[in-house]
Amino acid sequence: MGIRKYKPTSAGRRAGSVSDFAELTSNAKVPKSLLKRQKKHGGRNNQGKITSRHRGGGHKRMYRLVDSYRNKVGDAVVLSIQYDPCRSARLALVVYEDGDKRFILAADGMQVGGVVANGGHADPVVGANMTLDRIPLGMVVHNIEMVPGGGAKLCRAAGTGAVLNAREKGWAQITLPSGEVRRIPCACKATIGRVGNSEHNAVQIGKAGRNRWKGIRPYVRGVAMNPVAHPMGGGEGKSSGGRHPCSPSGKLAKGGKTRSPRKPTSSAILRRRSSRRYGQQVV
Repeated sequence: MGIRKYKPTSAGRRAGSVSDFAELTSNAKVPKSLLKRQKKHGGRNNQGKITSRHRGGGHKRMYRLVDSYRNKVGDAVVLSIQYDPCRSARLALVVYEDGDKRFILAADGMQVGGVVANGGHADPVVGANMTLDRIPLGMVVHNIEMVPGGGAKLCRAAGTGAVLNAREKGWAQITLPSGEVRRIPCACKATIGRVGNSEHNAVQIGKAGRNRWKGIRPYVRGVAMNPVAHPMGGGEGKSSGGRHPCSPSGKLAKGGKTRSPRKPTSSAILRRRSSRRYGQQVV
């Protein structure tokens, strides 16, 4: 797993780089039962209004059904490590003893032919899924549930992982990659190890066309718009706005709070994330 740079035959090739895909299994087959058509919405909701800007176009792709519950007890063998066009992480195709095949997130260090286990009988090795009360303290985990049986919600992107710090009275304390310290019920499941493809953030796009392939449309600066379209627009000459950066609806872009203080899970946050550490991985 590494980064590959090509001979600079063009400006996009000179500035861009790609993953070498060395960890992927060649000629791996995707079971049709684990594929689903992905309909494009262009960032629009059920009323046709744009709720997520800069979406549209992109290459046609099939969605892989990933097992985020890991509720099948037993051992499974890793058949292949595959690329997923819809996420930054790699996928591992595993098969259970009864022949059932499922996709799971490929952990860093997972190999073809290895055995991954689900349930309380599993040993704390890379790829094993078990409840937080059975995982040794200090281990890095990913694919973490927030509600027992609700499916994994935390640490699913490439290279991410949380550290299990402590356990007390049925609650587990973890440190997330953003630096936030949160408590989660010990009955929630997590997977040992860190998500693979950790060098995903080091890939340079190189040219605008690669973002268009991914369905990301161009961004337009607010100061370049008219005042009817953006709070920072208008002004004589090349004005810089004259106010703190904000969204078209006026929400602050730097330092403004976006989390609702009335969320019921706010009591589970023991330490807020620091903007200085946001985006960095916990070692």
